[in-house]
Amino acid sequence: MSPLPTAADVRAAAARIAPHVVRTPMLRHALLDQMTGGTILVKPEPLQRTGSFKLRGATNAALLLPEAARAGGVVTHSSGNHGQAVACAAAMLGMRALIAMPQDAPAIKVESTRRWGAEITFFDRAKTDREALAGQLAAARGGTVLPPFDHPDVIAGQGTLALELFEDAATAGLSLDALAVCTGGGGLMAGCALAAEDASPGTRLWAVEPEGWDDTRLSLAAGTRVANDGQGATLCDALLSLRPGALTFAVNQPRLAGGLVVTAAEVFAAMRFAFLHLKIVAEPGGAVALAAVLAGKLETRGRTVGVVVSGGNVDPAVFAQALAA
Repeated sequence: MSPLPTAADVRAAAARIAPHVVRTPMLRHALLDQMTGGTILVKPEPLQRTGSFKLRGATNAALLLPEAARAGGVVTHSSGNHGQAVACAAAMLGMRALIAMPQDAPAIKVESTRRWGAEITFFDRAKTDREALAGQLAAARGGTVLPPFDHPDVIAGQGTLALELFEDAATAGLSLDALAVCTGGGGLMAGCALAAEDASPGTRLWAVEPEGWDDTRLSLAAGTRVANDGQGATLCDALLSLRPGALTFAVNQPRLAGGLVVTAAEVFAAMRFAFLHLKIVAEPGGAVALAAVLAGKLETRGRTVGVVVSGGNVDPAVFAQALAA
């Protein structure tokens, strides 16, 4: 297993990627505070380039590739957001990018990945070992695999999101009692946990997952990595990892307060709230942390709570379904 990233790696990543990513704002809304009884600070990564937080980790990892490795290009597997991010980072550095995507990936994510000039190969989500596939594709072309979450440079880059939020909260005279983070393989959660360790050690950290894909919650309870059965609904396509990464769980296990689970109905309610009141478009996987807060899964009364809205690359038909629900 690679060495675990540190809080210092997150700060270094923040300086490294600053010229290439958007420092997304901290949002507040009076209705959100009124409904929850707390002070809710939203980090809206749909406003990030490529529409999700994933650009942070992909850019950090790409910038740290040795010159010799860049010649072979980069390869990854992704349901969409990480694929777009890797394609964007590769284009920035003049590298080739090959993205392995599930056959049922949302069309908007496929189209956006192609727009950055990446080559795409499709696989069957239910029958394919995506990590093995990425390794085979990279070996065939002499490329480097940039995994979606279980990589120290990716984790460090994702943590810059929380670092910004802690800094903006401090500027507003606030400190976070808790932070709710959308969680799939755990890379964003791990990066945020490292950032908190350094910048906001009193903040309790909560991983939020969709119903049927709560491998981080189950793993925290078991004390070891536990896999989902893969039979849950696929609404939150960005969060369908079968189990936490080895690196991400090693970072998260000693640092997280626990895991929370939200239903599809709660996710749709959060997407509607984000659109109607925060004026941002959130994809299902990107809305789960907001869903947990709105549904009362996390104690917010009298507390200052950070909420990550991690992405906004939603299929139009799914978004229409959320608004109509």
